[in-house]
Amino acid sequence: MKDKVILITGANSGIGRATAERLAEMGTTVVMSARHEKRGEKARAQIVRRTGNDRVDLLIADLSTRDGIRSLADQFRAKYDRLDVLINNAGLMTNKRRETPEGFELQFFVNHLAYFMLTQLLIDMLRDSAPARIVNVASTAHSRGHLNFDDLQGKENYAGWQMYGNTKLANIVFTYELARRLENSGVTANCVHPGVVGTNLMRQYNFFLNLIWGALRVFFKKPEEGAETPAYLATSPEVADVRGKYFRYCRPFGTTEESNDRDVQRRLWEASIEMTGLDNIPA
Repeated sequence: MKDKVILITGANSGIGRATAERLAEMGTTVVMSARHEKRGEKARAQIVRRTGNDRVDLLIADLSTRDGIRSLADQFRAKYDRLDVLINNAGLMTNKRRETPEGFELQFFVNHLAYFMLTQLLIDMLRDSAPARIVNVASTAHSRGHLNFDDLQGKENYAGWQMYGNTKLANIVFTYELARRLENSGVTANCVHPGVVGTNLMRQYNFFLNLIWGALRVFFKKPEEGAETPAYLATSPEVADVRGKYFRYCRPFGTTEESNDRDVQRRLWEASIEMTGLDNIPA
């Protein structure tokens, strides 16, 4: 793994940070993306110190805007000539409907469209670096999700938990369609449920629910445990040729009927292309 370059988003805390550290322990070049430079640099320095791997880099980008995602892709291209693994991990949960500066619903944009857009912007590098891998961090919360194509961004009857489930379903639907479009390219795409992990995912939720979440964190997995399956998908030779699967506990699991609907997969892809304004990967 020492000649591999891995980019992971949302890498300054939680599962992302733990995954970055595990990958650094393997000797890979780990490129962390974070929104806040101070927090990101602190995490990067800790990982270097703990692993002894000085090939840990940090790129700063705000993944709640299309310009921010383009900036991350441009920064990466300016510094690296290959990309072996892309781990789309950054995510959040909110209780009230909030919009990005461009008018997108915040959860839908960060949790789904940022995955979609960054992958599209770097897909040529992944193809040129093949064999390469894409790992999308999803969740069992997808089981309560539903993609209403008349209201993907929750303008009516908004509920934070429901939107989170919808975006995690979108992660899986996107992965399945992406894997099919990348068939025979040398690039695999899979998604993962890392487990119920005690992270700061609910930091933007209301005070009382955040307090309850904090109290319950003692019963959840530690981020280091949650990093196991994402790191496995990113590096294990056992899954080198596996594509279009949803993993838990380092094993493939089935997902909902809606997530496996080819029409749903096609419609979400087309809607995502329209919203991001990107070119298409042929079916």
